[in-house]
Amino acid sequence: LSSAVPASPPTGFNVETVEYKNICFTVWDVGGQDKIRPLWRHYFQNTQGLIFVVDSNDRERVQESAEELQKMLQEDELRDAVLLVFANKQDMPNAMAVSELTDKLGLQTLRSRT
Repeated sequence: LSSAVPASPPTGFNVETVEYKNICFTVWDVGGQDKIRPLWRHYFQNTQGLIFVVDSNDRERVQESAEELQKMLQEDELRDAVLLVFANKQDMPNAMAVSELTDKLGLQTLRSRT
């Protein structure tokens, strides 16, 4: 685990089933490219949790990330899903602080979502 592994964004869909303490998770990794986003909604049914990964170092696209997150959270199928926002690349020198990302993504308003 101590070696660096170059990361690249997913270019398609990856599905993994993970079992932990007799609980089975099916994880869908759906890439964030423009051409893939319209397909996201096909995976919303029966979703209980959502991990939204945002690039902390990409100030130019944080607004786009905020808009996509808001669109997803308006979907009926995701109304009861638990949300975890993962601020990736926090180790980069120019990465946005968690408080800045919280503000730019509008996460304060999510507490009242129903």
